Amino acid sequence: MDCSLQKHTQMLKFIPLFLFLLQLQTLCSAYPTPLNCTETSRLCTSFLAFSPSPNQTLDVIMSMFDVFPHDVTVEGYGRNYVFVRKNCSCANSPVHSYLTNTTYTVRETGGSVHDIVIDAYGGLAYLSNFSRPARTGAVVSLQLFCGCSSGLWNYLMSYVVKEGDSIELLASRFGVSMDSIESINGIDNPDNITIGALYYIPLNSVPGDPYPVETTSPPSPSPSPSLSGNVTVERTDHKSDVKHWWIIGSLGVALALIIATVLFVCLRSSICNHLNDPEDERVSHKFHILRRSSIWCGSGRLCCKSDDWRQQTIDASSDRHTNIPKVIGTDVFDVEKPIVFIYEEILSCTDGFSESNLVGHGTYGSVYYGLLREQEVAVKKMTATKTKEFIAEMKVLCKVHHTNLVELIGYAASDDELFLVYEYAQKGSLGSHLHDPQNKGHPALSWIMRVQIALDTARGLEYIHEHTKPHYVHRDIKTSNILLDSAFKAKISDFGLAKLVGITNDGEASATRVVGTFGYLAPEYLRDGRATTKSDVYAFGVVLFELISGKEAITRTEAVTKNSERRSLASIMLGALKNSPDSMRMSGLKDHIDPNLLDLFPHDCVFKMAMVAKQCVEEDPILRPDIKQVVISLSQILLSSVEWEATLAGNSQVFSGLVQGR
Repeated sequence: MDCSLQKHTQMLKFIPLFLFLLQLQTLCSAYPTPLNCTETSRLCTSFLAFSPSPNQTLDVIMSMFDVFPHDVTVEGYGRNYVFVRKNCSCANSPVHSYLTNTTYTVRETGGSVHDIVIDAYGGLAYLSNFSRPARTGAVVSLQLFCGCSSGLWNYLMSYVVKEGDSIELLASRFGVSMDSIESINGIDNPDNITIGALYYIPLNSVPGDPYPVETTSPPSPSPSPSLSGNVTVERTDHKSDVKHWWIIGSLGVALALIIATVLFVCLRSSICNHLNDPEDERVSHKFHILRRSSIWCGSGRLCCKSDDWRQQTIDASSDRHTNIPKVIGTDVFDVEKPIVFIYEEILSCTDGFSESNLVGHGTYGSVYYGLLREQEVAVKKMTATKTKEFIAEMKVLCKVHHTNLVELIGYAASDDELFLVYEYAQKGSLGSHLHDPQNKGHPALSWIMRVQIALDTARGLEYIHEHTKPHYVHRDIKTSNILLDSAFKAKISDFGLAKLVGITNDGEASATRVVGTFGYLAPEYLRDGRATTKSDVYAFGVVLFELISGKEAITRTEAVTKNSERRSLASIMLGALKNSPDSMRMSGLKDHIDPNLLDLFPHDCVFKMAMVAKQCVEEDPILRPDIKQVVISLSQILLSSVEWEATLAGNSQVFSGLVQGR
């Protein structure tokens, strides 16, 4: 073959590839991309403009976006848009982008999960393009596009362009200037916008009106006789009688309302007393096996409030009454009848609770690995005597949903056992990675991974301390209750000891018996049994010391007399910090840094984290920071650690932690 002809033939081979890449570039430019950010500690309120389909009711919208009713407003003016309020933060993946987390429960089969999720959210969802086939009931974790304002406006709203939209129409519709929309989105030509593109609309006030709540209309009054026909109304003769009957009728209605209210209060009180009555608990440990359709509650939702969605989930049957154990009671949930897994399904997915499936022991039961309907799950097995802890965990996890809290999928029960079904954390507990990891088959955690895990855990704590209504105190924060998923994202687990906290003159506190794990218990909690958010902060400070040292919260030391003694890690680390005035002179602290780090860490960042831990374990709870302050400090430490890492490009030991998802 002629050399020139061969050369042209080889060039022709690349033409289809070039056309493919050109087409791919066009598609990618039309696909929404997140808004870049730099402040990793940034948290703000944002809005998402969502156009629901007719079957996406308020309950479905709340489930899709993980929000409450007051977070959803409606646009009106003949448009079917709703505006969803979400907390937005600067996420690390993709590189420093504004995103917010949620989960979606697949309600249909056929097609890929990616396509179904993207279609359901109308372009607001950010999800890696995996082609796993969709299965009804599968719970998908995803992120939504959001944005934080630079300060010129109060909020940013994510909006996907529809046919007929223009910058001018959007500016008029939301009461903002065209220049502000163009400036935020970097639009050069306002006459050329792409359908399906994501734009951020600046706002100074909350958009829309409250979502209309359907109420039952009173029956129409009976038609009154016509006043224009042959009927004559004698106003003068019957005026006093009409007034008399009006008074009697009003008094009757008022009396009926009072009686109904009293009966309702009494009934509710009796139910609550029945639930909390220890005598009742003793007689109700035995109950029937629950036989109903399994549930995929999506971020811990055991049921939806929508009857339409419940009907789709429950098998068609005239018998709608689920045999719920009396000890649980329906008032545990914000729904009428919770749905459960059948016991046989739980038994099968764990291979009969075989020893090979045992992954650990929780505070109140053993935890087993299971494969339930092609989803990896962790099943906590508890005896029926632990109903208080069972109910406590259910109450919390049915109401709180966050990427750094373990998600409850469902539950089941047998004659004498209770079962909680969670998402599965593939990498196990943080404790197993810190304390003698080699013997447990784990590689050592890099410094970057340790800081990221600390930040994840702090964000989970911040959520239950600051952003839930009501607020919660976990009361058992420790490394064995911090689980790591396949990407080493940390999730707080084991809410069996969680308590509500109320506002008092002394701050948030709840008097209770002392529970938890020694080494993590705050001094004031041990002294007077008052659980506060600062008690959790103390325990988290101990976790930080564990991340730095690799030692356990109660550690055995070698005394001068060669007799080992057990001391709290907090006291050991505080003693070391007394001889470490700053990051340049921290000889005392150096002796207590985890040798598994192989001296691959930024000294100033280690010192800063140690100082954060020191503040968290202050004896006086008033001197301890709030967890939101800890989140800010750890975000700055993580940023500094990443910058340090960038100066060591090429060191495979330092970067080994990033290969596993960080």
